[in-house]
Amino acid sequence: MSIRLTRALAGGAAALALAFSACGNALARDLIIGLKSEPSSMDPQYHSLTPNTQIAVTIFDPLVRTDSQLKPEPALAESWTVDGNVWTFKLRPNVKFSDGTPLTADDVVFTYDRAPKVPNSPSPFTLYLKDVAKTEAVDAHTVRITTKAAAPALLPNLSQLPIMSKKAASGPAPEGKTTTELNAGDGLIGTGPYKFVSWKRGAEIVLARNDGYWGKKPLWDKVIYRPMSNAASRVAALLAGDVDLIEDPPTDDLPKLKADKKLFIEETPSVRVMYVAMDQFAEPSPGITGTTKNPLKDKRVRQALSLAINREALVDRVMGGIALPAGNLLPYPMFGASKDHSKAPKADLDKAKALLKEAGYPDGFGITLGAPSGRYVNDAKVAQAIASMWTRIGVKTNVDASAPPVFFKKRDSYEYSAYLAGWSVTSGEMSNALGSLLVTPDPKAGLGTTNRGRYSNATVDALFKEGVSTMDDAKRADLLARSANTAIDDYALLPVHFELSVWAMKSDIRYQGRADQMTQAQNATIKP
Repeated sequence: MSIRLTRALAGGAAALALAFSACGNALARDLIIGLKSEPSSMDPQYHSLTPNTQIAVTIFDPLVRTDSQLKPEPALAESWTVDGNVWTFKLRPNVKFSDGTPLTADDVVFTYDRAPKVPNSPSPFTLYLKDVAKTEAVDAHTVRITTKAAAPALLPNLSQLPIMSKKAASGPAPEGKTTTELNAGDGLIGTGPYKFVSWKRGAEIVLARNDGYWGKKPLWDKVIYRPMSNAASRVAALLAGDVDLIEDPPTDDLPKLKADKKLFIEETPSVRVMYVAMDQFAEPSPGITGTTKNPLKDKRVRQALSLAINREALVDRVMGGIALPAGNLLPYPMFGASKDHSKAPKADLDKAKALLKEAGYPDGFGITLGAPSGRYVNDAKVAQAIASMWTRIGVKTNVDASAPPVFFKKRDSYEYSAYLAGWSVTSGEMSNALGSLLVTPDPKAGLGTTNRGRYSNATVDALFKEGVSTMDDAKRADLLARSANTAIDDYALLPVHFELSVWAMKSDIRYQGRADQMTQAQNATIKP
């Protein structure tokens, strides 16, 4: 990790504490945020996606939340104890939903019971409940969760499941209020610092201060989110004073923006890995030309594609240095990340060509690389650069870059042989990425929920399952590292880089960046 990244981590907590001490009272002022990607839904359990979750945790609160460095801390649960497989959570007294209804344990049970019932979820929230066997309301302010086995990652997992109101979100459908109803604001009642006002797709999301909030009083009168997928448009809106804060300004503009005294730039290391997933299931595979087989089933082909990618050049030339080359799903020395893959592999075009020839593709083949345009930093540009690198070894590559909603729909329908995407390791440990991206898909168990390459490896699965049920930290870290190493050595997917998250804002605004890249309006403050 670079000195710049280390300094960013060290200074964040002190800056936030100072900012809050200087502006603890609410303001008669709105906060307008330029979003790089619009949420796909207001339903807090429809799609496990950062643009969705960052809005959800502003309207709702989870039992346990995570700080900017993803460490669990009390939220609606003021305390908890664990005895073997039984976790007991004590709810804060006198917490009310924004409609005045008291929070009770029944709301928690309702929320966790609803998650697996939400239909057509692109990335189901069952991922975060895979360890849970049963949730019970012991009394109005006590929740008992029994896990299937030891569940060391339960707390960070629960931080991804904000608590809904049973009264407001119940309905005749199996899941209660449907995603469509929640998108319209019907049943969208939470205990969070802000409450839902309106959503005009493509234009704005409006939230208002929840004056009855149980925690630190919300600072802003209203929070207005404006989706602006074009990065240049976000910068123009900030410079014109139309918005107060924007996500991910263009990397090429950063030197100029940093020199502007009217602005403040926040840079924070993230746990989002950008990766290329490959179809290792379909025969033939969509998007493959020049052969009737699926060449991606051959490890030698996958290795060749990895060796063709010059990760250092991507970071320097495409990302403008706002990234770190990746050799794993999580940066070393984070929990479960192995030193063996702490460095990104070096490009080797000659070896890549030799591997293709050995695999029976001396003249290569054709492929289409799917990618979103505007979801991640420079995503379409990165995809085009990878396509050029693959073409150099004979794998003639076209890029299908589309708006994020279109991309995710295609991805989830298995329309790509290969695609570029990102995953934010919200738990801060390897089990999160493995459990979603690489273990054999098992929707009922909440496993492999975003494994769209349909990769399956019995050794990866066994080490993962043993790891997530091991309470001893050292043993769990070793098991998860071995599971990840097995997958990386098999070129199950190709890590490309870790994003460095950037926010630009007016000079009187401060926002402490988060490792999970979320823009949480409740943490934006006025410069002290």
